[in-house]
Amino acid sequence: MKLLTFLYSGQKHAGVLVDGGVAPILDINSKHRTRLPNNLLEIIQEGVKEIPVKGVPPIPLHQVKPLLPYDVPPKIWCIGLNYLSHAEDINAVQPEEPGSFMKPASCMFEPGGEIRLPPEQFSNDVDAEGELGVVIGRTSRFLTTENVRDAIYGYTTTLDLTALDVLRKNPRYLTRAKSFDTFFSFGPVIVTADEVPEVDDLEVITEHNDGVCSRDFVRHMRTRPLELVRFHSDYMTLHPGDLISTGCPKGARIKPGDRVRARIDGVGVLEASVAAHDATLR
Repeated sequence: MKLLTFLYSGQKHAGVLVDGGVAPILDINSKHRTRLPNNLLEIIQEGVKEIPVKGVPPIPLHQVKPLLPYDVPPKIWCIGLNYLSHAEDINAVQPEEPGSFMKPASCMFEPGGEIRLPPEQFSNDVDAEGELGVVIGRTSRFLTTENVRDAIYGYTTTLDLTALDVLRKNPRYLTRAKSFDTFFSFGPVIVTADEVPEVDDLEVITEHNDGVCSRDFVRHMRTRPLELVRFHSDYMTLHPGDLISTGCPKGARIKPGDRVRARIDGVGVLEASVAAHDATLR
């Protein structure tokens, strides 16, 4: 299944992406007498893996506005320098273990929305990184290589941003460099794991304006997605809806007026425009 949250006629809905558009959960419940929650995070928390869509007229995609799959993920983990090419791009040493860090929900923006760069006195060197996101599907601790797949609900595209000049001051400033407003997004589609039989074969692409900034296959990651999930479950309980954004081959340096896009064939496309900071915001 391909799931998303969208705005239609002024109302927020969850739905299933189908040929011809999106089938709203409320219409599915009415047609099939199901009691599915009209909330994508709740669908994940309930472990729903199949949703009947037969006979439900889809809403054409041009009539809906895709939104974040859910506004506040329980946890947002990101993995730094997981591709050697990214480490080389910013003159950093690739860590032997996952270079993981967390991001606040306050840094998120809507898919297709606007990245607002920080005021120049705080940062004037920002990159945008298209990544593969892993969505956790059940409460998990101390996973093994044999059962880690059972903990994964699906996959999505993410955009992770970094204030590189803040990071260069001191590697301990990583969280600060990653947490400006509008420095993260995911979705708009979450693809259930059954539709991605071999995650290592996916190609992660960052597009910048009219060109490709970087592309590489998941199998070239230092630590690949299944092991990232297993590894982090040793250190904390993972919960349904948690995100692990798995790293970028190379980020695109962005400036006002740019467009940036994360693209993973078979998973989705996530794009954004870039604007200067609005000094009038308080």
